[in-house]
Amino acid sequence: MSNLKEDALKYHAEPRPGKIATAITKPTVTQRDLSLAYTPGVAEPVREIHKDPEAAYLYTGKGNLVAVISDGSAVLGLGNVGALAGKPVMEGKGVLFKRFADIDVFDIEVATQDVEEFITVVKNIAGTFGGINLEDISAPRCFEIEKRLQEMLDIPVFHDDQHGTATIISAGLMNALEIQGKKLEDVNIVCVGAGAAGVASMNLLTALGANKQKLLMVDSKGVLHTGRTDMNAFKRDYAVETDKHTLADACRGADVFIGLSGPNVMSVDMLNSMAANPIVFALSNPDPEIAPAVALAARDDLLMATGRSDYPNQINNVLGFPFLFRGALDVRARCINNEMLKAAVYALAELAREPVPAEVLTAYSLDSLSFGKHYIIPTPFDPRLRERVPAAVSKAAVASGVARLPYNPL
Repeated sequence: MSNLKEDALKYHAEPRPGKIATAITKPTVTQRDLSLAYTPGVAEPVREIHKDPEAAYLYTGKGNLVAVISDGSAVLGLGNVGALAGKPVMEGKGVLFKRFADIDVFDIEVATQDVEEFITVVKNIAGTFGGINLEDISAPRCFEIEKRLQEMLDIPVFHDDQHGTATIISAGLMNALEIQGKKLEDVNIVCVGAGAAGVASMNLLTALGANKQKLLMVDSKGVLHTGRTDMNAFKRDYAVETDKHTLADACRGADVFIGLSGPNVMSVDMLNSMAANPIVFALSNPDPEIAPAVALAARDDLLMATGRSDYPNQINNVLGFPFLFRGALDVRARCINNEMLKAAVYALAELAREPVPAEVLTAYSLDSLSFGKHYIIPTPFDPRLRERVPAAVSKAAVASGVARLPYNPL
C-alpha cells in the first residue's frame, strides 16, 4: 500500500498537477484567426445565440460538454471529505468521460451541503453544459437534488452513484441469471445497502421485471419491513410485510445477494443458507461483503461478481456513464430516462454473449474469454462499447420522445 500511495501522489502531481486540462479546437496561428476567435468575430455567434438559444449547440462546445458536480459529501469510501478534497475524484471522472466516450468535462466542486443552495448553484450554471453528472452526494439528499434539477432543466441530470451503478448491476445480473438458470421475475433478491446505489438499483431491476414482493432491502438496522418507523420515504417504498428482520434471515433461501454496503457483512453461514445456484454481487470496495476466495471455497455452485478489477466479473460504472451520456448528447436528449437505462442494460448484456475481441484478450493478458460464470459483463477496454451502448441509448431517447435530434449513425 505504501507504494500505491507514493505512486498515486506522484501520478497526480507530476509532471503537471492534476489529470485534465482544456484544449483549443480552432486555429490560432494568424491575426485573422484571433479576430475570428475573439473580437470582432466572436460577436457574430453571440448575436445568433441571443436570437435562438439552441444555436449554442452549433457555435459553442455546449453539446459535448458535461459538468461533473459534487459537494464532497460521499466521496468513494472516504465519506464526507468536503468539496475540495473530492476534486481528484471529479477530475478522474473527467478522464473516464474523455477516454471512453470523447466527452469534455468541467469538474465543479460546490462548497455547500445545503440542498437549496446546491440546487441554486447548479441551476444557474447549467446553460453552459449539454449534461450534468452529479457525483458523490450523500443519500437521501441526492434523490431530492437530482429530481428537482431534472424538473428544472432541459438537459440530462444524472447521478452516477444511483443510475450508473444500477445499470451495470442490472446488466450483469441479467446474464448471471441466465447462466444460473433463473428468471428475474421469479428470484428472491437481497440488497444490502439502502442508500443511493441500492435504491436506484432496485428501482431499475423492478422496472426490468423483478418482483418487488420477492425483494428484501437491508440497511444498518436490518430488513426494511412494514413494522419499522425509522425509515425515510425512499426506504419505506421498499418496506415489505415479513418476519425476516436480520440479514441472516434475509439470506435464507435467497437466489441473489447484492452488496452495496461494507466489508465482510456476509458470513459463510449466510452464503450457505442461500438457494441452489446462488448469485452474489459483493460490490463493497476495496473489501467486498465476503471475500471471493472464501465464498467460492464454500459453494461450488456460486456465481460471483465484485467491484474490483483483480477478480472476474467486475461491476464497473465506467461501462455505463460515458456511453449513457454519449448516447444522450448525440441526440440532444432532455434527460436520461428509464427507457434509455434499460436500453443500455440490454446492450451491455448482449455484448458479453458475443465473441471477445483480440484486443481485449491482449489488454488483460488472457488466451481466451467467453460468456460464462467468470465473464458476465464486458470489460471496460472492449472497443465495441463505444458504438453499441450509445446507439442503443440514442434510439431509446428518440423512441421515448426526449430527443431533440433524430438518431443518425455515422
